[in-house]
Amino acid sequence: MLSGRASGLAKHADGNVEAMRALLVARRSGRSARIVCLNQIRHLGFCGPDELREQFRGVSRKTLAGRAAALRPRADGDAVMYATKLAMRTLGRRVLVAEDDIAHIDEVLGSLVRETAPSLLALYGVGVPTAAVLLVAAGDNPERIRDEAAWARLCGVAPLQASTGKTTRHRLNQGGNRQANHALWRIVFTRMSGDDRTRAYVERRLEEGKSKPEIMRILKRYVARETFGHLPRT
Repeated sequence: MLSGRASGLAKHADGNVEAMRALLVARRSGRSARIVCLNQIRHLGFCGPDELREQFRGVSRKTLAGRAAALRPRADGDAVMYATKLAMRTLGRRVLVAEDDIAHIDEVLGSLVRETAPSLLALYGVGVPTAAVLLVAAGDNPERIRDEAAWARLCGVAPLQASTGKTTRHRLNQGGNRQANHALWRIVFTRMSGDDRTRAYVERRLEEGKSKPEIMRILKRYVARETFGHLPRT
């Protein structure tokens, strides 16, 4: 850039997309903390006193935090039981707070995404967090991305030429924005589970000898082309 040879435009950071980026940072942190706390609750339940272990045997992950948060540790009882219940209750309350925070962030993210690129949410498999990740990758000035091929390269789904001699082949692109790449993977995964056209395509390519990872890479490229058409153009 300082040499004067750079031709690409930098992302702006002064609009809805920058607001989404900040919210996604907090959302990812909250999700990570939630997962850690749930795992710690499960571990304490497994390793705690027999009575507590039986109480939490078979409790689903969905209700685990609520059950832990409702524990009533008694300081006048067994020291280990008291400490374990207190720890599990503390962790359970942390999970519930994190879930409330994530829900609020998703509500604000939803408003920003609908204002910025409403048609993106109409695509099968694209939810609010996924759309927000893609919009953050594109930036507040997505017109800087010249075409869908450039968008595919930015998302790391443009295969790289790796031909040698008479052998023509391509290899996986490990570059690009990895969060956007994962967002495309989530869209493909959702479609492979519930979209009839995608499932039919997968079956046909499997019969041709393609592996599922190869098929998913192809589908991510198709989804990149599709989502590019729904990025805001200003």
